[in-house]
Amino acid sequence: MRIAVPNKGRLHDPALKLLERAGLHVQDGADRKLYANTVDPDVSVLFARAADIPEYVSDGAAALGITGLDQATESDVELVDLLDLEFGSCRLVLASPEEGGVTSPEELSGGTVATEFPTITRNYFEEIGVSPEIVEVSGATELTPHVDIADAIVDITSTGTTLRMNRLSIVDEVLGSSVRLFADPAVADDPKIAQIKTAFRSVLDADGKRYVMMNVPEDALDDVKEQIPGMGGPTVMDIAGGDGVAVHVVVDEREVFEVIPDLKAAGATDILVTEIERLVP
Repeated sequence: MRIAVPNKGRLHDPALKLLERAGLHVQDGADRKLYANTVDPDVSVLFARAADIPEYVSDGAAALGITGLDQATESDVELVDLLDLEFGSCRLVLASPEEGGVTSPEELSGGTVATEFPTITRNYFEEIGVSPEIVEVSGATELTPHVDIADAIVDITSTGTTLRMNRLSIVDEVLGSSVRLFADPAVADDPKIAQIKTAFRSVLDADGKRYVMMNVPEDALDDVKEQIPGMGGPTVMDIAGGDGVAVHVVVDEREVFEVIPDLKAAGATDILVTEIERLVP
């Protein structure tokens, strides 16, 4: 089974890190290489442009693809959106010059809009009943309103900094996007795909969580339990050859700083906090 992964750019490293944390270590994935094996003999990786990944998955060249929702939507092919991978967040926005530009999408009826995403842009305007001319460009979209090529643009932004630098203001949000795990509809129900999805989900569920272990005198156990903000009840185990019990619990990382003093005050000792690589409910 082949997974298509961005071959470069801002999505490449996070995608590979996700594979590693999920247990799918990539072997011989050197730069400029198109294919690589993983430690799972049934899973390999195809490196491709993020914009091309939806087509590769739709055509069956890969069973799974990791790419942005914006790229999948623009490709206009049939895919199964299996999982939001929670990175690469951005917005596709309609923007216009700060001075003298349009202030609403309706003002663009009969106007011109430049974009690298003509399919998304066309669908957006069709939904609101506005009919501008869509001009497809391959780069430097922010410049087009300043050289009389377009009245407005539809482009990707994460923080809005590039738009502000080019004296553009956001008129409307066209699409919110993040990186997703997409599947070929023909094989979306394959057990191996379910296994991979579960592995990725376990990594996402572990983010922001910490595993806390401590020793507790039996007469202090109830007091310690009252201080634990964990996921469900803690695990309590006898200590071999010792007094008291060992208590293990998963807590939110944001709560660790405040809960440790409370646990100590309640009687816990030898408190150990570790990171969690994967969490499978």
